[in-house]
Amino acid sequence: MAKILIADDALFMRIMLGDILRKAGYEVCEAGNGLEMLRIYEIEKPDLVMLDITMPELDGLHALKELRERHPSAKVIMCSAMGQQAMVMDAIRSGAFDFIVKPFERSKVLDSVTKVLAMNI
Repeated sequence: MAKILIADDALFMRIMLGDILRKAGYEVCEAGNGLEMLRIYEIEKPDLVMLDITMPELDGLHALKELRERHPSAKVIMCSAMGQQAMVMDAIRSGAFDFIVKPFERSKVLDSVTKVLAMNI
């Protein structure tokens, strides 16, 4: 099964999203901010990154751009709170493949993950 890296500064969100993914059979690793995500990506080589937009040290948009420069084929789903639509559009333009809105709905998370993992890039 695919390995998914969750990057979110909120531990509660990482636990919630990780639980959804693990119950669906995915292997999960976690990062608490954008810098940590970049480091863990190099070690774990995940199949997909789920990346929060608003994080300390290196926010999701800048982390996305850095990841895509280093790994152009990296698959990323952005996670945003309601009201962050402009940032979501920036993320899509910067190379994210999809986005999901918090609070997470299990079916939407799994649909997005399935769709992005199936993409050939």
